[in-house]
Amino acid sequence: MVFALSIFPSHFPTTKTAIPKFPANPKTFILEKCKTTKDFNQVHASFIKTRLFHHPAAAEPLLEAAALLLPDSTVDYAFSIFRKLEHPDASAYNIMIRGFTKEQSPQKSIVLFRQMIEQLVRPDPFTYSGILKAISKLGALKEGEQIHAHVLKSMEKFDRSEFVENSLVYMYASCGQLQSARTEFDEMSERSLVAWSSMFSGYVRCGNWLEVVGLFRKMRGMGIYFNETTLISVLKACGRLGDLELGEWIHEHAVANGLMKNDNLITSLVDMYAKCGRLGTARRLFDSMSSKDVVAWSAMISGYSHSDQRREALALFHEMQKANVKPNEVTMISVLSCCGVLGALETGKWVHSYIKRKNLKLTVNLSTALVDFYAKCGCMDIALEVFHATPSKSVWTWTALIQGLASNGRGETALEYFNLMVEENVEPNEVTFIGVLSACNHAGLVDQGHAYLARMSQDFGIKPKVEHYGCVVDMLGRAGLIEDAHDLITKMPFKPNTVIWRTLLASCRLHKKPEIAEEALKQVARLEPMHSGDYILLADAYASAGRLGDATKVRDKMKKMGVEKKKSPGCSYIEVGGVVHEFLAEDKGHPEVFEAVHEVMERIKRGGYEPDSTQGRAEAEGEGDKEASVAHHSEKLAMAFGIIRPGEGTTVRVYKNLRMCSDCHNAAKVISSVYRRDIVVRDRSRFHHFKDGSCSCHDFW
Repeated sequence: MVFALSIFPSHFPTTKTAIPKFPANPKTFILEKCKTTKDFNQVHASFIKTRLFHHPAAAEPLLEAAALLLPDSTVDYAFSIFRKLEHPDASAYNIMIRGFTKEQSPQKSIVLFRQMIEQLVRPDPFTYSGILKAISKLGALKEGEQIHAHVLKSMEKFDRSEFVENSLVYMYASCGQLQSARTEFDEMSERSLVAWSSMFSGYVRCGNWLEVVGLFRKMRGMGIYFNETTLISVLKACGRLGDLELGEWIHEHAVANGLMKNDNLITSLVDMYAKCGRLGTARRLFDSMSSKDVVAWSAMISGYSHSDQRREALALFHEMQKANVKPNEVTMISVLSCCGVLGALETGKWVHSYIKRKNLKLTVNLSTALVDFYAKCGCMDIALEVFHATPSKSVWTWTALIQGLASNGRGETALEYFNLMVEENVEPNEVTFIGVLSACNHAGLVDQGHAYLARMSQDFGIKPKVEHYGCVVDMLGRAGLIEDAHDLITKMPFKPNTVIWRTLLASCRLHKKPEIAEEALKQVARLEPMHSGDYILLADAYASAGRLGDATKVRDKMKKMGVEKKKSPGCSYIEVGGVVHEFLAEDKGHPEVFEAVHEVMERIKRGGYEPDSTQGRAEAEGEGDKEASVAHHSEKLAMAFGIIRPGEGTTVRVYKNLRMCSDCHNAAKVISSVYRRDIVVRDRSRFHHFKDGSCSCHDFW
């Protein structure tokens, strides 16, 4: 709502219609005894009968009781009293402005303020404080600036009370105009804790964490008193900035000053420590809390999630359910994120079911988390259902869908949704284009990949980064266009990193291009000279091209240089019965699974599977040991566990931390045919959907 302040007079008459003096009357004090509207109605009737109602000294307490004090009163009742006042003064207007704002009707407060000015009733500091609070609730910056101008015209600087100055700071901070808020704040002759709190609140709301910490250091330097509310704001900033030193100081201060009885403060400490990676300290504080609300549980679960301790996050979520604490949106988003990474489909489905049962609002963030979760579990049809049911979609919702379609082998569909996104005037961002280029990469759409890389800057003003070039280099390498990939690297507008060169190196091994592999290794070695995997890739490139002597020389060179062969251990997850099980390569902790793997291997051999012993451990001796080593890859153990546990016909879903090897890929194809089971394997790069002996990636991964 906009009103022209040009009609507001800068000066007000010093006299107004005379009102007879009214002596203090004991009947006005009876209002303090009113506990219900029925009591109040009796006093109101008495005031009307005795004509006390026409005297401001009696009418204003009556008005205040109706608008602000009675627990079951309504502002409409108060307004009906206000309208019957013959000459309402500033105090009466102030009461109604506060009443409307309190009852979530700040627009009516603004209308009433305008009426007050038109009636030539001069505002006082309480008027300005009240109307600025109403404007703060609306976030109506334009009206706030007009009120500010009116304050400057109608009040001398020495007349401006602390109420007005605090309210101006609060209004600008609430409207996101932090520079204006800070200017008002810095010009204050004396700053109350209210003004400091308004600045902290504004900075926190806008995520200006450095300003929060800087303001707090200034506050401490000036010796200004601060309370728990201030500390909670600063702890939130410490968590976002990773400022553990200041966070620990606040913890020590809270202990020394007896503030550790404040559960909100302890929750903020839990959140700060968790975000700073001190999960042990966070958990001890969390466990020490006598009463844990949903915010505390969410802070701890979120901390585990952000620190990649996702199984611990889900275990704590199950404890939260046993404690009968209802999850909120923050909890559910953290849990869905963990479920997506671990492939905990059943737990994630429970969260989705809970949202439906409780008729919770499907916010943009929550719907995006659901789309991302189902996509990471390989359930793209459900992800699409959630996407289309979402009433409001952000760029992140579209991006989650596009990336999910790309990684699940539906590259062309991913591009269709990208085009639909553009048609609906949703501006893509850098991450969106990583999804688009990945779609082209995994689907082998080379021409489209080149076109989208060019469109980033031409059509959308987004400069491609090294990650985008990496997608295209990988796309060209997978397609066998090694020379084109090398040429693109040399023409990049910035220096390529080790990831780019390793991508090219891996492609050289796949397509037998040892000469280009030699150059790629030189570039990588210049940046990371002791990385063993790069030398192995070159040796394999030589071997694939038949240059076994050169391959041996590379391995000998590794020994002389002291470069040890290091490889991250293979690790696979599978969820069965709502529990996530973890398997390492050659994991001997599950003897029944070892037995099942042996049975599965024998059966699929009869179905045409031939084990590739070259994929076994280098230390394994003899063909039998190498074949056994291959059989005990983590994804084979997980697949065997999935086959012997769930009922017939259920999909086996496995999640691996590394790229799926070619032998496991071939085994999974035969298993899907022999056992007539759909198998979904998500590796470090993409999804593989195995069905009836074939894979969704068409052996292109």
